[in-house]
Amino acid sequence: MGLRINTNVEAFNSLRNLQNVSMKVSTSVERLSSGLRINRAADDPAGLVVSESLRAQIDGMSQAVENSQNASNLIKTAEGGLTEVNALLRDIRQLAVHASNSGVNDQVATQADQTQITSAIASIQRIAEQTQFGNKKLLDGTSGISAAVVNTNTVSGMSLGSTFGGVATQTGTLNITVDNAATRAQMVGTATFATVNASISTVNGTTIGSGGSIVVNGQSISISGSESVQALIDKVNDLASSTGVSAAFTFGNGSGSIVLKQNNYGSNGVIRLSESNTLITGSSATTQIGLNATVTVFATGLVNGTATMVISTFSGGRAASDSGLRVTDTYGNSVLLTEAGNATTTTNRTVGTVISGNLQFQLGANSGQTVNASLGNIRTSNLGGTVVAGSNLSLIDVTTAAGASRALLIADEAIGQVTTLRSTLGALQKNTLDSTVRYLGVGIENLSASESQIRDTNVAAEVVSLTKNQIIQSAAQSMLAQANASPQSVLSLLR
Repeated sequence: MGLRINTNVEAFNSLRNLQNVSMKVSTSVERLSSGLRINRAADDPAGLVVSESLRAQIDGMSQAVENSQNASNLIKTAEGGLTEVNALLRDIRQLAVHASNSGVNDQVATQADQTQITSAIASIQRIAEQTQFGNKKLLDGTSGISAAVVNTNTVSGMSLGSTFGGVATQTGTLNITVDNAATRAQMVGTATFATVNASISTVNGTTIGSGGSIVVNGQSISISGSESVQALIDKVNDLASSTGVSAAFTFGNGSGSIVLKQNNYGSNGVIRLSESNTLITGSSATTQIGLNATVTVFATGLVNGTATMVISTFSGGRAASDSGLRVTDTYGNSVLLTEAGNATTTTNRTVGTVISGNLQFQLGANSGQTVNASLGNIRTSNLGGTVVAGSNLSLIDVTTAAGASRALLIADEAIGQVTTLRSTLGALQKNTLDSTVRYLGVGIENLSASESQIRDTNVAAEVVSLTKNQIIQSAAQSMLAQANASPQSVLSLLR
């Protein structure tokens, strides 16, 4: 190869290699000092796309964990109020039990019970109106479901929760169709009498009736042959408050007889009669049971993200204290029919309006990963409204024996409503919110590991690369110096 001065190819070659290895050394230093393998898009364009997507997902999941924790704190705040309401309702029930002891209590004692109950009701109303998380009211119905009766001729009360027909309850109307009307147990006597004033001895047209005793729902009644049929009817009616059975005289079977009728509708209203002699039916033991109402209820629910009319079947007598006119579903929703509404001619009739104030919690990193929750409406006018027609917790009056008895029913229903709501919120907190925090934590951990694998520096490998390139860099610098010195040999030819 000839000797040249203007173009030193060996120097250019050494310089190019030195520049390349210097860039590699600079990259290794940057990666080791930043801890990142990808510091700019040029480092790994495809890896950058994947890692940024993972980072966005991790950030979203971290926020979802915080959202779940905040939602859990909100639920705990609501349950704190409900816990106190439960305690107040138990106090109200205890006072109603005390007021029911009318054989002992005087008017002053009964009024004292009423005063305490009124104070407790006011406290429940205050808790409903003032329990809040930040500025958000929790228990006044704005964060839950509120149902109002619009047809009082058909329905005297209703209570709806966050779930209807297996889906989330939404704002809309509530319509009903009575498929089977409730009936009261009735027992028409076969023992006949000429008139209601006839003596018991004239049973079935004879004069040899000797009277005897009957037992109605566990209560025993004695009657002599000389007493009148009306006397027997009066004795049955005197015990109606404990037996639930009333008596009357009828000619419905073609001849005069006593008819027994259960005061309550449905299968929980039973007539059990036994006789020592022929007085009413002539049978040693007879039982009659009423029928419960079956109602198809139409309300708006959330189906696949769309508000849709949902159908659910309600039936009476689910609880031991239920009247057959109080129809409920498996989710704790209830409707109390009036006697006028208890008819199969009631078809797709609008009886109420429903307002949904569901809370929505974003519990995932992506759109649509939400959970809806209803915190209910525990205003006193909304508690215990479907067990006694035309009454609710706010209208409790224990100053009479009948009022105290009704107060017990209302208090029991109110306790059930609040307890069911607490149970629902507890299930939401345990099975949804707490579970979400746990599984999102695992997801964040695994996604972070994947993102680190793509983006973070492998320090050991990078140190090896840096050491190698630094050695090459030093060698390249030495070779560049020698290559730059080579043209000086031309001077020896010019001497």
